[in-house]
Amino acid sequence: MRARLLDGKRTAELIREDLAGAVRKLMERGCRPHLALTCVGDDPASQVYLRAKAKACERLGVVSSLHKLPADSTQERVSRTIQELNEDDSVHGVLLQLPIPPQLDSDSLIASIRPEKDVDGFHPVSAGLLASGTPRFVPCTPLGIVVLLRRHGIEIPGTHAVILGRSRIVGRPLANLLSIKAPNLDATVTVCHSGTKDLPALTRGADLLVAAVGRVGVVTGSMVKPGAVVVDVGMNRVPDPSKKSGYRLTGDVIFEEAAETADWITPVPGGVGPMTVAMLMVNTVRAAAEHSGAGIEMDYYV
Repeated sequence: MRARLLDGKRTAELIREDLAGAVRKLMERGCRPHLALTCVGDDPASQVYLRAKAKACERLGVVSSLHKLPADSTQERVSRTIQELNEDDSVHGVLLQLPIPPQLDSDSLIASIRPEKDVDGFHPVSAGLLASGTPRFVPCTPLGIVVLLRRHGIEIPGTHAVILGRSRIVGRPLANLLSIKAPNLDATVTVCHSGTKDLPALTRGADLLVAAVGRVGVVTGSMVKPGAVVVDVGMNRVPDPSKKSGYRLTGDVIFEEAAETADWITPVPGGVGPMTVAMLMVNTVRAAAEHSGAGIEMDYYV
């Protein structure tokens, strides 16, 4: 039986509808959520992502402001911009768009964002809270994956989750999130990476297989356990003369092969990507709610 699709696009739309009500309640109480987007340089992919984030804000009635700095900016100049946003009481979320030019230290810049405005969830305080099992702001892609599974009725407790990739953006925080002892999480997690031996033996034991390495075709159909849930985080451009753009997007999983074995699978595009943007909106609205003391319930956290 062919796998069913984990529809991230539709799920993200439903979440936006839920969030719109929260935004209206906040505005009635005199608080309009505001996300500040900071970008250094003109990386083409970053510009695409920034436009998507600004559009998502506009659709919700959330204020977005773009703080664009030249590629040759010094560490001091970027730090000063972040500090100004930290001190601006009208700003609830501060985001530093990655990657940034090589002369800059991303770790120290991220650490300079106030934890209560860290809607990307990359600050050391956010990472520490997640690792301790008491998350505040969870990185958007891992959070989006868990919400996507929950919205499709997929049970996580007791499952064996195998994650390919150990980045601090996806792999590591997702492992911490899935392993939290909570009614809707509580998975057994294996994190695989470039040094892992006999990778197919591990993936074939996964009830939940997450591919997040950024390499085309790293997961074949033979590596998927029958009935597994497959989440493809990869977003890779491959040449395709038949497309107007000259390329098409594909994930880390060979979709047609995996779909013949898995029970559920995410498409690329239309799977994890829309959920990532939706969770950025969730974190931003939550930051605004905490700042205002509005006490609005948000059913996205453990």
